[in-house]
Amino acid sequence: MMSPHPVKWYTPRSRDKKFNPMTPFEPPPLLRNAHTQTIINSIKLRRPLIHHRASGMLNVATSHILDCGAGVRLMGLYSPKEKNPCDLCILIHGWEGDAASSYLESAAGYLWNLGFSVFRLNLRDHGPTHHLNPALFHACRIQEVVGAIKSIQELFPHRRLLLGGFSLGGNFALRVGLHAKRAGIHLDRIAAVCPVLNPDHTITALETGFPLYHWHFMRKWQRSLRKKHYYFPELVDLVEISQFKSIRALTDYFVPRYTEYPDATAYLYGYAVVGNRLADLQIPSTIIISQDDPVIPVADLNDLARPGCLFIEKQPYGGHCGFIKDMALNSWANQRLGELFSAG
Repeated sequence: MMSPHPVKWYTPRSRDKKFNPMTPFEPPPLLRNAHTQTIINSIKLRRPLIHHRASGMLNVATSHILDCGAGVRLMGLYSPKEKNPCDLCILIHGWEGDAASSYLESAAGYLWNLGFSVFRLNLRDHGPTHHLNPALFHACRIQEVVGAIKSIQELFPHRRLLLGGFSLGGNFALRVGLHAKRAGIHLDRIAAVCPVLNPDHTITALETGFPLYHWHFMRKWQRSLRKKHYYFPELVDLVEISQFKSIRALTDYFVPRYTEYPDATAYLYGYAVVGNRLADLQIPSTIIISQDDPVIPVADLNDLARPGCLFIEKQPYGGHCGFIKDMALNSWANQRLGELFSAG
C-alpha cells in the first residue's frame, strides 16, 4: 500500500537545520556490487583494520549487565570518553550479530573517536548472553530493549542520548522511539541503517535471493538455539531444530512454542514497522537504506507512515548495511551516523 504522505528525501543541498549536510555516498566502481558491499562489511579480513581504528574505544570498554525490568537482564559494553558528561550513543546490532560484530565495532569506534561515549547493547541470546535469561529471544520482545535503554540512561552520565541500529537493530531502534516518551526515555535522535521493515518480505528475500545469506542466518540461528539448549536443557523442543532447512519452516515451528503469538504470520507482523506503525513517532529519526539491499526490499519504504520527524535517505548502492566507501574499507554509514548525531 502506498503511503498517503509524501516522503521527505534529504539531499546534500538541504538546509534543514536539524541535520548536518550529508556527504554523498559514491563508492568506486569495484565496490558498487550489492553482494560485495554486504559481504565485505562483515568479513574477518576487515577485523584487524577495525580493531586498529577502534582501539581507543575497545581499550576502555567495560561490560555491564542491565536490569531491564520483569527479571530480564541484558548485557552490553560501555566505552566512555574522558570528557563527561558528553553525548552518549547506544548502538544495537542486527539479528544473530552482537556487540562485537565488525560493523558495530566499526561504527562505535568511529563515533568514539569523534568524541561520543558509546554503549553497544547485546540483544537477548546474542553474544555471550544465552545464560542470562531462561526464555528465548524473539524480535517482538521490545519492552526489555526499552528497559535496557532506560537503564543505560540512568546509569551513565551524558548530555544528549542518541540511538542507532543496524538491520534488526534498526527496527528495534525505531520501535524504542515509539515507546520512549511513555517510558521516560529522553532520546534526542534515532538513526536506523537498513532496518527490517516488513519481516515477512525479508524472509522471502533471504529464501529466494543469493543463497549465501539464507545459509548464513540459518546456520547462526540454529547454532544460537543449540547454545540456548545447552544452558537450559528443559527447552526440549530445541532438540528438533536440526531437521529444518529454511528460516520460514523453523519460524513456523518456533513461534507457537516460544512466543505469545499463535503463528508465524502474527509474529512477523508483530515487529513490522510498515503500515501506520511509525505514525506516532515523535523523535527526529533517519532511515538510511540502499536501493540494492538484497535483504530489505526497498519497495517496503512505500508502506511506511511519514510522521514529520522521519527522514529517509535512500542510496543507489550499499547492499545490506555495507556502505563501504573506498578501497581502505572505510564506512560511509559510520560517517553519516557521525553527521546525524553531531547535529544540534
